[in-house]
Amino acid sequence: MEFSAQQIAAILKGTVVGDPEVKVGNFSKIEEGKPGTLTFLANPKYEHYIYNTKASIVLVNNDFTPSEPLSATLVKVENAYAALAILLDLAEQSKKKREGIASTAYISSSASVGESCYVGMFAYIGDKTKIGRNCRIYPHAYVGDHVTIGDNTIIYPHATVYAGCVIGNNCILHAGSVIGADGFGFAPEGENYKKIPQIGNVILEDNVEVGANTTIDRAVMDSTIIRRGVKLDNLVQIAHNVEVGENTVMAAQVGIAGSVKIGKHCMFGGQVGLAGHIKIADHVNFGAQSGVISDVKEPTTLLGAPAIPARNFMRSSAIFNRLPEMYRTLGQLQRELEELKRELNK
Repeated sequence: MEFSAQQIAAILKGTVVGDPEVKVGNFSKIEEGKPGTLTFLANPKYEHYIYNTKASIVLVNNDFTPSEPLSATLVKVENAYAALAILLDLAEQSKKKREGIASTAYISSSASVGESCYVGMFAYIGDKTKIGRNCRIYPHAYVGDHVTIGDNTIIYPHATVYAGCVIGNNCILHAGSVIGADGFGFAPEGENYKKIPQIGNVILEDNVEVGANTTIDRAVMDSTIIRRGVKLDNLVQIAHNVEVGENTVMAAQVGIAGSVKIGKHCMFGGQVGLAGHIKIADHVNFGAQSGVISDVKEPTTLLGAPAIPARNFMRSSAIFNRLPEMYRTLGQLQRELEELKRELNK
């Protein structure tokens, strides 16, 4: 299906600069643009590509002013990246959705599945589990007993939802994700460790997305809670009794130890690690590979391990390579000082 620049501008409430009748039927990256495709420019460092791109339409921010002639038609919007997300979402929604129950799927006689759902081959739905409307449960997904899943939720192949967990509306669990595995709880008993039963569950509120092979452990008691709008990348580990605040995002390989409380609208770079039993305020940002061992009580940006304010970390990193030279200089100054002391004592 093709759309004209004018039609796209109407959807996005934008403004056309160029040919309003030019049409596109696909997307492309700006540096690899092809005729008949739409691309976008949000990061200024990619601006040089816009002057040579072959894409027919480019989404740009309202404040963009070209410094060279353009062949592409522009659609100016408030936020080009967000506008692209809207169009990609519309394209995704236009695809034909699977419906129906595969003959090889297992659904317990005590489970309920809402209208217009798809349950793929060899998927498993346990006893007294409740699935909402318009959900898609792909082949080989496992949904245990006494699970509740809201409307419009997608569970991709080989994702696992353990017994008793609660999944909200409009959630996405990507392939291999595990919701509700036992938390890492063991009590020392002589030279051995005794397993502590994990009798709580996991609650994902609405609009949560969980990346491939990400794991969220069930609580020892009560619930591990992922609040509304949280987005977790692939290979993230959330331990037992953690609470993640609304609209917080975490990049790949983040690890959160047990009983951590994380505020709203936080951002975690890749491989950030948090020690257990600490609290993180709202609007805190952690740079990649930050190691956090204590509470963060106000909005800030931290880097390093242990994590410190970003500005201090940048100042420190500027002298890391000079430390051997500075150490030698310090040793020389100490020797000279001792020599001066000896001379003065004479």
